[in-house]
Amino acid sequence: MLKKGPKHKEHNEPGGKKNPYGKREDKAELLAKMKAAAEARKAE
Repeated sequence: MLKKGPKHKEHNEPGGKKNPYGKREDKAELLAKMKAAAEARKAE
C-alpha cells in the first residue's frame, strides 16, 4: 500500500516563517555575513 503525501516537513523549506518566498540574499550579502561570522569566531 502506498500512502499519499509527505511523511514530514523540512525545517528550512521555502514558504515558511523563517524562509519566506522571495527572500533570497544576493551573493555579496551572503559572503559579507559569512566573513563577519568567521571573524567573530576567530576573535574568541
